[in-house]
Amino acid sequence: MTAHALAPVTEAGALEARPELRADEHPAVVYLARLSPSSRRTMLQALARVVALVTGSPEAPPAGTPAPAWQEQLAYGFRWDALRRQHGAAIRARVLERYGLAAGRTTLAALRGVLKEAWRLGLMTAEDYHRAADLEPVRGKAHPRGRALSRGELLALVDACRRDLSPAGARDVALVAVLYAGGLRRAEAVALDLEDFDPEAGVLVVRCGKGRKARTVPLRNGARRALAAWTEARGPEAGPLFYAGRRGGKLEARRLTPDAVLKLLARRATAAGIAARFSPHDLRRSFAGDMLDAGADISTVRELMGHASVTTTAGYDRRGEQAKAKAAELLHFPY
Repeated sequence: MTAHALAPVTEAGALEARPELRADEHPAVVYLARLSPSSRRTMLQALARVVALVTGSPEAPPAGTPAPAWQEQLAYGFRWDALRRQHGAAIRARVLERYGLAAGRTTLAALRGVLKEAWRLGLMTAEDYHRAADLEPVRGKAHPRGRALSRGELLALVDACRRDLSPAGARDVALVAVLYAGGLRRAEAVALDLEDFDPEAGVLVVRCGKGRKARTVPLRNGARRALAAWTEARGPEAGPLFYAGRRGGKLEARRLTPDAVLKLLARRATAAGIAARFSPHDLRRSFAGDMLDAGADISTVRELMGHASVTTTAGYDRRGEQAKAKAAELLHFPY
């Protein structure tokens, strides 16, 4: 990770400037460097959010500046070790007011993480660190994010990919299979190499899971056949499992990116006539919900998804919503 922008960002008179730090001395750089790529993007955004709230800097980048570069400039140019108890309490209140529960939890987790690194690096005393990081937990239950795809939408999406007879069509069917039938995050899917799929056993080895936790994921039935068809079309050359594309459906022997997954699924959804928007992560939500609906044990689903806690997996369980809808049908309104 680079740290090319360490110029101080200050809050008028509150957090004084000081000489720049080397990258290996900067708490935000050190904190983000120990995270997985997908977590790093999320937490960098959260740290930039904190700086924007504290300093009044715009959270959105100036025209022509990529968002990640702007977020790095904010996070790497801020004096995290100068934060105290009153700053943390104000940040908590403002982020919950502006962004809600889910973003609040993520932002406070990022704030605590970077404060801990500031203490570990000797930039804060233990007392100052513990006081600044001693924030009330975010309580409450947010409305579930995203949505699950219906069976009809999933069939339409696969059919739209299969109508494309180019190599990109075969790749995209296999990608949808991995995201839905394997329950992988898109960052995990694009990090797969050809050697991570055993076609004989029908097993994927996810080596770059969140929190650097590896796991194995079995693929069965149509998902296994879709991935086997793609690997045959792809060829036996070592390297990324999913190749990036060019115009005309041609593919190059370089790794697909998470952002490319988002865009290609949007194109396939349009071709499939799916009007309601969905994200790659919604395929993972669909995997969890459909597995639980089919009677799979939630602890097994947790292991397949690579969750650290079954509580996280429970957030994907939509059976409670279905029970509420069924109960509502018992009540008749005279109209």
